[in-house]
Amino acid sequence: MTDPIDPIDFAAQAQLVRRLAQHTGEEQLDAPTPCGEYAVRHLLGHLVGLTGAFRDAARKHLGPTTSTPPTETLPEVTAGWREDLSRNLDEMAAAWREPAAWTGETQAGGVTLPGAIAGRIALNELVLHGWDLARATGQDYAPAPETLGVVYDLLSSWVEESGGTPGSIFAPPVPVADDASQLDRVVALSGRRPNWTPQDG
Repeated sequence: MTDPIDPIDFAAQAQLVRRLAQHTGEEQLDAPTPCGEYAVRHLLGHLVGLTGAFRDAARKHLGPTTSTPPTETLPEVTAGWREDLSRNLDEMAAAWREPAAWTGETQAGGVTLPGAIAGRIALNELVLHGWDLARATGQDYAPAPETLGVVYDLLSSWVEESGGTPGSIFAPPVPVADDASQLDRVVALSGRRPNWTPQDG
C-alpha cells in the first residue's frame, strides 16, 4: 500500500490570481502577454477555462471540461469573466484540498494521468499564468516560496526526463544568473524570459 499524499493548498495562489484579475482594467485586455499569440483577454479566457477543468479533474467529474485538448482557437473572455474566474478559483482550491483528489487517475486536457500529477500541473498553471498576467498588466507578483518549490520541482523533473525541454507546450529553458530569484528560475524553466516586458510584444 502506498502512503497517502498530503494535498497541496492552492488557496494562497488562487487568491493571488484573483487579485491580479480584479485589478486588470478593460483597457488592458488587448495588451500583449508573454504567451505568444495571447493578448490579456485570451490569457484570462484561458484561466477561466483551465480553473474549471482542473476543478473537475480534482473532483473526478470527467466530461467536456476535462476531455477537451488545447486547441489553436484563442480563448476569449465573456461577460462576467471576473465573477466566473473568482468562483472557479475558489472551487478549484477547495476541490484540491480533498485528499481523494490526489489519488487514483483523472483527466485534464484530454490526457489521463495520476491525480497527484494533475494537482501539481494545476498549481503550475496558476503560477505561470499568474506571472504572465502580472507582467502583462504591470502588477506585483510574489507567490509563496513553498508554492514555487512545488512548481520548480515539477518543471525540473520534466526537463530531466525530456533531455532539456519540459514538455512540448514549453520552449527550452532560458539561462538565468546564479543569483536569480526563485520565481525567475521557475519562469525560466518554463521557457519564458524573466525580464519580459509588454514592449517586447
